[in-house]
Amino acid sequence: MEWFTADGYWLGRLVFQKALAVVYLTAFLTAALQFRALIGERGMLPAAGELRRTSWRTAPGLFRLHYSDRFFAVVAWTGCAVSVALLAGADNQVPLGAAMALWAVPWLLYLSIVQVGGVWYGFGWESLLLETGFLAVFLGNAGTAPPVLVLWLLRWLLFRVEFGAGLIKWRGDACWRKLTCLDFHHETQPMPGPLSWFFHRLPRPVHRVEVAANHVTQLLVPVLLFTPQPVASAAAGLMIVTQLWLVLSGNFAWLNWLTITLALPAVDWSPLTEPPAQRGAPVWYEVVVIAVTALVLVLSYRPARNLVSRRQVMNRSFDPLHLVNTYGAFGSISRVRLEVVVEGTDDAVVHPGTVWKEYGFKGKPGDPHRLPRQFAPYHLRLDWMMWFAALSPAYARSWFGPFVERLLENDRDTLRLLRHNPFPDAPPAQVRARVFRYRFTTWRELRATGCWWHRTFVRDFLRPTRA
Repeated sequence: MEWFTADGYWLGRLVFQKALAVVYLTAFLTAALQFRALIGERGMLPAAGELRRTSWRTAPGLFRLHYSDRFFAVVAWTGCAVSVALLAGADNQVPLGAAMALWAVPWLLYLSIVQVGGVWYGFGWESLLLETGFLAVFLGNAGTAPPVLVLWLLRWLLFRVEFGAGLIKWRGDACWRKLTCLDFHHETQPMPGPLSWFFHRLPRPVHRVEVAANHVTQLLVPVLLFTPQPVASAAAGLMIVTQLWLVLSGNFAWLNWLTITLALPAVDWSPLTEPPAQRGAPVWYEVVVIAVTALVLVLSYRPARNLVSRRQVMNRSFDPLHLVNTYGAFGSISRVRLEVVVEGTDDAVVHPGTVWKEYGFKGKPGDPHRLPRQFAPYHLRLDWMMWFAALSPAYARSWFGPFVERLLENDRDTLRLLRHNPFPDAPPAQVRARVFRYRFTTWRELRATGCWWHRTFVRDFLRPTRA
């Protein structure tokens, strides 16, 4: 079938596949380096508990067959190895069927990880990676021109990511409609980056322009993805520029980079280079792609209905394989930044002279003198959950107690998630947690004190606790 492939999009497919391999590598590396403390056999929320609460029907995956820390490590590091192989072009050195199988491996491995990750893997970009990775299986390799249907499914996914995020903002917090949300967001976002202080200090009229541009990019531009070229390319280009702006202004794991990845195959690269010689698609491949397209369209009904619903929800999976999902972010914006500060002491009995030493986290704000660091696309899962904990103790009910218990033991795996352990020689006698209000300092305060943050005590989060 001549209509089935689009020779001119071979370069868009190539850069998409390379970028997706990098995102996969980041995700598997994050899992490999953090899982023991989070969901390991001695983790805060062991994977075994998640396996008991779910079933094959609701959460299929490899760990249904067997779970151990050693097996999880094999899965995560295998995912890293396969991602590197894909980045190096291994899929283009094998027949089409083998290339599809190779792309299916990281999808299956990461699906298995997400299914046992519990609250630590409850972020929208987990489903986004799985949905993107599933479509990548059917995109073919260098021996065959890209299938048109899969290219359109990638645009449909990108449309839902951007349009869903735009709608949830417009329907949600009134500050989005008043163009005032960025008066607060750069300061109160989950994990600020090294430039967030400077973004926050931009003049308020600039913040209004930022919000207005966001509405245009997320509510109007996505529709242009389905128009002829070069308009579709321009729409994808605007999305890429907007996502790069978000990359500069904060740390959102691989969400922005994966959105950029999705925009790449929507760009018409044909004016830049001639397509190489490519064979026609085999009949079996055409049948498989058409069947997958029909499946995705059927599964798209509930996510599409969610988009037009007045009760739109964000980041929801409607099937156990995360094949077609709904997305969105920041339907409401915090006006005040609260942070949970965790401290320990050597004193067995607390008294007025007790010295409390603060634990340092890698990404979340702590020491007011410390400029926020850039970690994205790497995902600091504990730091993100600490942001939710500050919003409400309910978000931390299941894991904060186990976290403190491991601090009282100087648990090696847990301490590896932190930047600084103030008790390197022996565990603390007691640990406490307190809530502080943080705000970015002004230019004058920064010059006078060298502090990027000013913080004020608000309340206790956890009273002194001993082992």
